[in-house]
Amino acid sequence: MKGKSSIDIVEDFAYPIPVTMISELLGVPPEDQARLHALSEAIIEGIDLDPQKSQEERKRRQEQSGQTFKDLEQYMEALIERHRKHPGSDLLSGLITDYGPDGPMAQSDIVSTASLLLIAGHETTVNLITNGMLTLLRHPDALERLRRQPNLVIRLVEELLRYEPPVQILPNRVALADITIAGTIIQKGSPVILLLASGNRDPARFHDPDKFDPDRRDNMHLGFGSGIHYCYGAPLARLETQIALTELVRRLENPRLAYDPPPYRQSATLRGPRHLTVEIDGVRD
Repeated sequence: MKGKSSIDIVEDFAYPIPVTMISELLGVPPEDQARLHALSEAIIEGIDLDPQKSQEERKRRQEQSGQTFKDLEQYMEALIERHRKHPGSDLLSGLITDYGPDGPMAQSDIVSTASLLLIAGHETTVNLITNGMLTLLRHPDALERLRRQPNLVIRLVEELLRYEPPVQILPNRVALADITIAGTIIQKGSPVILLLASGNRDPARFHDPDKFDPDRRDNMHLGFGSGIHYCYGAPLARLETQIALTELVRRLENPRLAYDPPPYRQSATLRGPRHLTVEIDGVRD
């Protein structure tokens, strides 16, 4: 970013960090990262539940997403074979060569696990980093505090996960039994959509829920889901975002939003700016 007076936090920073990180962990060659990012975005668009789109358009996107996922799985199958012949120290090689008490992992399970890790391992973190920088620029007092007190970042990221989570809703859930909520019976087998972002702003659970408060202590948010579906990439996402935000506020000189609000992704599921243009006076060493 050195030498620039205007940067796009998404393209210049928030995207390269997590996609490079998850690719290195999995053992994806650097020259394949751009292609896999494009596949991942196409798949994400297909799972969206945008009510403004027609049923035909949603169906078309779902079919396109299904084909794209098959393309991703074909890529993973070829990559797995390369790692099977020449294993390294990456996670994919570990999954292939690990003969635990239950025997080796099935090929189909390795493919689906690697595909899920690739998609979930960077799409959501891009949004979390970008949402974090946008929130800090909208709250300059918090930005200055983080610059002076880097250790604040741990509580600050937890509050960010509550206040502006990258995953807003969880579709594809089913009621396992009849449930009564607010006098309405949700019958067993009914499809259920969980609104995590709404739960994170529940005034019965959080004091002054619409306020961004990095000092919030009682912060059992739903930013990573809960129960058996709790995000197993949570420690990596936390670490990446803590480092990213700390370094951004430390090194960017006089960062300021070029315009607000920025253009957002057209998604009801994942929330984050498609671009976040920030003007700066320079980059500190």
